[in-house]
Amino acid sequence: MKSQYDCVVIGGGPGGSSAAAIVAEAGCDTLLIEREAVPRFHVGESLMPETFWPLQRLGLTDRLRTSGWQVKKSVQFITHKGTESDPFFFREHDDRDCSETWQVERSEFDKMLFDRAAELGADCYDRTRLVDVRFDESGAACGVVVKQADDELKEIDCRVVVDGTGQQSFIANKLGLKQVDPDLKKAAIWTYYKDAVRGEGDNEGATIIMNTANKEAWFWFIPLSRGITSIGCVSDNDYLLKGRGKPEDVFFEELKRCPGLKSRLANATQLGDIRTAKEFSYMTKANSGDGWVLVGDALGFIDPVYSSGVYFALEMGVRAGDAVVEGLKSGDLSEKQLGSWCGDFKEGARLIRKLVHAFYTKEFSIGRFMKEHPEHRGSVTNLLIGRIFDEGTAKVFDDMDASISRAKAAAAQM
Repeated sequence: MKSQYDCVVIGGGPGGSSAAAIVAEAGCDTLLIEREAVPRFHVGESLMPETFWPLQRLGLTDRLRTSGWQVKKSVQFITHKGTESDPFFFREHDDRDCSETWQVERSEFDKMLFDRAAELGADCYDRTRLVDVRFDESGAACGVVVKQADDELKEIDCRVVVDGTGQQSFIANKLGLKQVDPDLKKAAIWTYYKDAVRGEGDNEGATIIMNTANKEAWFWFIPLSRGITSIGCVSDNDYLLKGRGKPEDVFFEELKRCPGLKSRLANATQLGDIRTAKEFSYMTKANSGDGWVLVGDALGFIDPVYSSGVYFALEMGVRAGDAVVEGLKSGDLSEKQLGSWCGDFKEGARLIRKLVHAFYTKEFSIGRFMKEHPEHRGSVTNLLIGRIFDEGTAKVFDDMDASISRAKAAAAQM
């Protein structure tokens, strides 16, 4: 590890690794550090189809095709009564290769990205803890302080810092930039099962979203390779984790309330422990500054329901990487240059956030909305795919907002 780099990237997840790969490929001297040993466990296994494009940019699509990971061709929803929606098959909407994606083991997937950054020229170190980000007298980021195992603290100078520290959000927390969404304070309890019943044919690899009978919680069903399925329960943090005993007891209580899931797990075997996480939805007041830029969950996190996290992180990493390269070449590492991509990205992310809020509106049903407005099936599929930067996709919310208002008014009269 040298004492000076053009760019230091903190965090070896999808956002950080993709940014490091782009910057290093351009010939810039790049350091990528990760706190934990690689590979490391991480939840968030389901990829949106639009991950195809940043993965193609990184030169990884062929590796995904030969990885052995479960191919994902659709998503499906199951109501609180156990009624199954028709699957949303991506290929019916777009017959290109990008219509298929994968359900991945994140430890292996993230290692692939970390290794790719190294292949493209970045110096990559795991088990390296960020102690601090340094700022000069003008307020620009100018370096980092890191620590490896039992070694002494090491100061590293750099021209730009890319923060991909995930929900730790190091720079955002240091500068007081995080803004929590008060309506999306969620928690997740999850585990893994062997031999859960999956869909058939092209729906075998579908991510399935299942509501519980009282609509207070929902479960994800994500089929992985080797017959393993990720099963997780999400609801308000207070509902799941306060005053109800051990998380494993709460998980199985909610499982009994989920008509779409019980039959799928009737002959399945649980693998490993029950895990928990608080899924606070937040964004940041500023996404960049002089000499620094945020990517991935360090910039913001919405919700796990539509599996947007990995795609957003990859897309941000590539876009931020391009902005860093341009800035290093031109000598402009200002807030404006490093965050030049953020406005367009956040406008697209806003659409996913609106869809998440619609999902958590108890009076609203995506199935009922599709029956009322079949003309919007393409736009809804665009959102589920992650195609959020296409003109016209946002128009679906004119009718969706009206549908939600009618449903709330009808419920109030009952």
